[in-house]
Amino acid sequence: MSNATRWSRLISLLLTLPLAGCSNLGYYTQAVIGHLEIISHRDSIAVLLAHPETPKDLKQKLSRVLQIRAFATQELGLPDNGSYTGYTDIDRPYVVWNVVATPELSMTPKTWCFPIAGCVSYRGYFSHEKAESYARTLRQRGYDVAVTGVRAYSTLGWFEDPILNTIIHYSDPELAGLIFHELSHQMIYVSDDSMFNESFATVVEQEGIRRWLESIGHPDDIIPYQTKKRRQQTFIALIMRYRDLLT
Repeated sequence: MSNATRWSRLISLLLTLPLAGCSNLGYYTQAVIGHLEIISHRDSIAVLLAHPETPKDLKQKLSRVLQIRAFATQELGLPDNGSYTGYTDIDRPYVVWNVVATPELSMTPKTWCFPIAGCVSYRGYFSHEKAESYARTLRQRGYDVAVTGVRAYSTLGWFEDPILNTIIHYSDPELAGLIFHELSHQMIYVSDDSMFNESFATVVEQEGIRRWLESIGHPDDIIPYQTKKRRQQTFIALIMRYRDLLT
């Protein structure tokens, strides 16, 4: 993606802000500024690999990222663009903080609607302080609120998303899964249908990991990944069971 294309997309996004209403202008402004901070510090992985001062362990991880990225396009048919060919160190543990809220004692989350992503059950902030400030506002209105840090995010193909320091330490299968998952969202994303979007991306993620590990001769490396996923699914099922009992 050329610089001209990036800036034209950013300008198009900025032009939608007044349409969202003055009350949301500050929120969208922090989102644009937060993303600008990430892309302005983005370094080409190829350049970092050639640089003598790049730490050896980081080089190993970045080299693996490029291998995964090539597999995603060549073998899985995922978008061939500049996403995950760059690296940004944002010098913090999370890229965004999501605010999730429900009416008091309710199990139904509040939703927010955005120009690109559609309606979702969270509101993300690039600043922890701003997220906590908004959470306090919601609590004053009677909502039960949680603020959670998120290590990865996607612009759904609007921009060339880099690999971040917040996720570079992931195991190889987890890193591959994240890249496959997010590129799947770039290929197909239906506004206001989170269940479909996540189901589709999860299928691509899991099948992609299996094929990639087989291609590099490490098929058994998927076992720890699958074990972790099963534990997550068991925990989610437990939560959903008790949620249904309480509603």
